[in-house]
Amino acid sequence: MARIKGVDVPNNKRIEIALTYIYGIGRSLSKTILKDAKVDPNKRAGQLDNDELTRIRDEVNKYTTEGDLRREVNMNIKLHMEIGDYVGNRHKKGLPVRGQRTNRNARTRKGRGKVVANKKK
Repeated sequence: MARIKGVDVPNNKRIEIALTYIYGIGRSLSKTILKDAKVDPNKRAGQLDNDELTRIRDEVNKYTTEGDLRREVNMNIKLHMEIGDYVGNRHKKGLPVRGQRTNRNARTRKGRGKVVANKKK
């Protein structure tokens, strides 16, 4: 398995798809990296020679990925929470941050439903 930025990319997948296993690299950035590195995107990751891998690693290092990107995102979230703005308050409360409805969905962020006791009529 080829290791790029500390991530094992799968050998049996096309290199264009295999690069997306790295946090911060999607399909479009993967295509850009391969074009700049002059590597065929249809080649399997296991078929790459050392020269091609080196060129890909050099291109990937030009972008913020993996640990640096995770740290940056977490610092941005902490900054919002520290400032106490709307987004930070939503993060603190565990609610959706990007304007989604919460009265009937949002179970991923809110967790399981809380049971409310019945009132006697």
